[in-house]
Amino acid sequence: MYKSIIRPFLFTKNAESAHYFAFRWLKRLFKIPGVKSISQNLYGFKDNSLETECFGLKFKNPVGLAAGFDKDAKLYNELSALGFGFIEIGTITPKPQDGNPLPRLFRLPQDQSLINRMGFNNGGLDEAIERLKHRSTDVVIGGNIGKNKVTPNEEAVNDYLICFKGLHAYVDYFVVNVSSPNTPNLRALQEKEPLKHILNTLQAAGKAFTKKKPILLKIAPDLTEEQLLDIIEIVDETGIDGVIATNTTISREGLKTPKASVDAMGAGGLSGKAVKTRSTEVIRFLHDKSKGSFPIVGVGGIQTADDAREKLEAGASLVQVYTGFIYEGPGMVKRINKGLAKWKENKF
Repeated sequence: MYKSIIRPFLFTKNAESAHYFAFRWLKRLFKIPGVKSISQNLYGFKDNSLETECFGLKFKNPVGLAAGFDKDAKLYNELSALGFGFIEIGTITPKPQDGNPLPRLFRLPQDQSLINRMGFNNGGLDEAIERLKHRSTDVVIGGNIGKNKVTPNEEAVNDYLICFKGLHAYVDYFVVNVSSPNTPNLRALQEKEPLKHILNTLQAAGKAFTKKKPILLKIAPDLTEEQLLDIIEIVDETGIDGVIATNTTISREGLKTPKASVDAMGAGGLSGKAVKTRSTEVIRFLHDKSKGSFPIVGVGGIQTADDAREKLEAGASLVQVYTGFIYEGPGMVKRINKGLAKWKENKF
C-alpha cells in the first residue's frame, strides 16, 4: 500500500512539504484510540536474538531511526510504534533556528537517495525538552546535538554543553554532530584538537549527573584514512562510548541521476543508497583498525535486511535508517528485523 498509493501521492509534493504533511497526518492518526496498538502489532517484530546490549543500554532490536527525521521530538512516541529499536531526535541546537533557505531537500529516485541542506532547522532546546517530558515509550531515545549557525567555532563547545545538560534527564544517549555539511565550518570541528576539547568537556560534565548517559560521535563519510585513524585515537583518549558512521556525503560520484539535475539541486549532503558502500567502508576501517575497541552504529543506504547485515558484518553493533524509510515505508523495519533474525539463526 505504501509503495503503490502513499508514496506516489507524497512524491507529488516537494520533499520537505511531503515530510511535514506526513508528520501532521501521523500525529492525527495516532490520536485515534487503538491505532498505536494496531501499529505495534502490524509493524513490530519480536525475537530474542535481536535483543542487543550496547554502550550500557538494552535495545529490543538493532534497527533505529537516524537523526534528522524527527528533528524537534514531535513524533518520537508515535514512531516508536513502527518497530524501531531506538529513535534519535535532533539535531537540537540551544536556540531555535530556521535553517537554510528553501528549497533545501531533494529526491533522487533513480539513486534511491536524497540531497539535503536543511541546516539544523529546529525549534531549539527548550521546545524539545517540553515534548520529551511527555515521553510515553520505552524505546531507547537518543539526542543528537549541535551548535547554532551564528555560534563561532571557538565557542561551539558551549552550545554542545548547553544541549547536553538540558537534555540529560530526557534522553538515553547523546550524539555529538560535528559532521553535517550544511552548517558553515561545522566540519572543521572534526579536527583533532577542537573535537577532543568538545568531547572531554562533555565527559567531564557528565560526571555531575547521577546516571551516566553514553556519548557517541557522528562522523562524515568523507574523512581520509588518516583522519579516521585520528578518530580512533580521539575515542580512546576521550573515553566516549562509540561512533555513528556515517553522516551524509558531499560527494556526487557514481549517481544515476543526470548531472544537470544534480547540479541544479545545489549543495548539500547526499544520503541513501548512494552512500551505502562508502559508509560500510568507513565502518570496516574503524572496526578493523581499532580491533573492535568501541561500538559503531552503522548508517547509510540501508533498505533491506541484507543491507543491515552488511553493516553488522563490517563491524557495526547497531544500524540506523532514514532515507530508506522514506522510499520503502514503515514495513521496511519489520522486514529488516525478520531478515536479521533469520540470519542470526543460521549464523549460530
